[in-house]
Amino acid sequence: MQAPRDDRNTPLGTGRRPAGSSAFSRIERVPPLLMLLYLALLGSTMLFVTLVAMYIVSRAQSGVPRGLHPFPRYFSLSTVVLLVSSYTLAQAPRLYRTDDLHALVRCLGATLLLGCIFSGLQVQGWRELLQQGVLFSGERSGTFVYVISGLHVAHVLAGLIFLLVHLLRTLHASRDAVRTLVFIRNPYHLRQLRALLTYWHFIDVLWLALFGMFLFLY
Repeated sequence: MQAPRDDRNTPLGTGRRPAGSSAFSRIERVPPLLMLLYLALLGSTMLFVTLVAMYIVSRAQSGVPRGLHPFPRYFSLSTVVLLVSSYTLAQAPRLYRTDDLHALVRCLGATLLLGCIFSGLQVQGWRELLQQGVLFSGERSGTFVYVISGLHVAHVLAGLIFLLVHLLRTLHASRDAVRTLVFIRNPYHLRQLRALLTYWHFIDVLWLALFGMFLFLY
């Protein structure tokens, strides 16, 4: 005879576990690398939210009218470049699943190049700000433009280092059939690729939000 089921810990005696327990189990299954990445991205988000709030307050207190200077065109151009780089990197998981490491190398290389171009365009944007008389040591609102955009470029540079390391490993594996097989079958490399993709999309979405904010308040 089947023993009666104890439904005291299940909602409405349905025999199902509480939703919270399944959520915790899903969290426990997240690889440590991705968990650290998620925590780092959460910290970065909080930092940028704080800086943006301070920029909005300083912009309101500065008394400088909106539209006094044209918005740096290089910032707009760099936004397009970053969007293209995000689309390029989004092809990487498909190339990995099809075991096409040579195409994956080209994909990572193109993304690396676009990321470097984005960083260079940001520098040109700062030069435009200087030509407009917006100095780092001038109005607080102008200082925050440099700080926020510069901090984002620092995140991009960190992503470029991560991207370069993965590119070199993929390039090394693609030159030998045995190394290619080992590389493709190693789940650690797939987790690294997913972490890279998550990070790059994060800095892409982050810049889109910052760009929209600057465009509205500048």
